[in-house]
Amino acid sequence: MPAYNSVFNNEPSPRLIGNVPLLPLRTKTRGPAHTLRYPDEPLPAHESPEPDSDSYDILDEVLALFRANTFFRNFEIKGPADRLLIYGIWFVSDCLGKIRPNAGVRDATKDVMNVALDLNFAIPGDPGWPLNQMYEPPRDRQDAELLRQYLSQVRQELAMRLLARVYEEGGDGKPSKWWLSFTKRKFMGKSL
Repeated sequence: MPAYNSVFNNEPSPRLIGNVPLLPLRTKTRGPAHTLRYPDEPLPAHESPEPDSDSYDILDEVLALFRANTFFRNFEIKGPADRLLIYGIWFVSDCLGKIRPNAGVRDATKDVMNVALDLNFAIPGDPGWPLNQMYEPPRDRQDAELLRQYLSQVRQELAMRLLARVYEEGGDGKPSKWWLSFTKRKFMGKSL
């Protein structure tokens, strides 16, 4: 059975830096991403809009496919959005590793947001990037800075959505054991 690929691979010509797309996001976090509108009916923080909605974005897809895709050691990239999906899955895995099983919302938020707000992370082309053979580096320093800003925006929004799911599903102020059971798994055997 193959891993689940992104439905955003069919997006009409997104802006690419290297071969990483700058897809629109539903976010209030400042950054270079085009902002999608929020759904007309407000959703709880731990829910995503339907996949056919105009408000559905790649980060909703990352969270929806994370648990299923982490079981795969191989992943066939079928389009540029798959590269962003891979990055999102690696980042979610790193965030889950920072949440302790007995941590309250406040401590977990502090730990996860420290990871999300750290600007010293590798981008494609850097020596610390896990799959440089599958990712093209940015063309110049300006593109590299734009990609870093975009990925920083992705990291911050993804961290907030992940925390809402991990703590909302538990309901008792403790993290969801169903999310934390994936802390030891490494998608494609790699991590950020």
